[in-house]
Amino acid sequence: MVILALFFSACETETLRMEGFEVHGIDVSRYQGVVDWEKVEQQGIDFVFIKATEGNTLRDSQFITNWDALSENKMRRGAYHFFRPTVDAVKQAENFTKVVQIKNGDLPPALDIEVLDGVTKSELITSVKSWLTVVESKYGCKPIIYTYMKFYNEHLAGHLDDYPLWIARYNSRLSPKIEGNQNWDFWQYGNRGKIDGIRGDVDFNVFRGDLLDLEMMTERKKDLGRITNIK
Repeated sequence: MVILALFFSACETETLRMEGFEVHGIDVSRYQGVVDWEKVEQQGIDFVFIKATEGNTLRDSQFITNWDALSENKMRRGAYHFFRPTVDAVKQAENFTKVVQIKNGDLPPALDIEVLDGVTKSELITSVKSWLTVVESKYGCKPIIYTYMKFYNEHLAGHLDDYPLWIARYNSRLSPKIEGNQNWDFWQYGNRGKIDGIRGDVDFNVFRGDLLDLEMMTERKKDLGRITNIK
């Protein structure tokens, strides 16, 4: 019981901004409600990922508001889709592409993969690759893979090595350890961050490279390279 108490206490601890990285970001969905993006920008936030869609029908109720608000903002914006492995992947991709209009300066789209929903590893990989193929063809850049460290190492490692990685590991001292030769590009290190302009908690992220590396990721080209400024 003591261990459980400590665990839940840690989960309730406010996430503090991480030092040692040049590029910082957050990710939001409808759960953050109405955001004052001018205030957010003034606090050293360089990029924002916004939930757009889930499955083949769900569309986040705050996506359009957030996406449009960030079009005139210096922060780089990116959209993500929450993947449902039992739902037709092509229809999921179409749900996303009908909602998200990407322009020069926007980050590549991101695919949030964190549940199996009863499918096998092989079925998951096949379905994920179908979504990625449709979306990459639509936008002319490789999507970003988002998941948590254990899920990636157990189910995805070695199958998606050509794609940028956004890895969740809620630890301010230990960065994500990825199986194989791949490394992370974005690290979501906590989900209890506090930012003026956002009511409640928000996820905190850092980028592995510098601002120039982030800028390079916004280029619309199919041979999107990996970042090279390693920390």
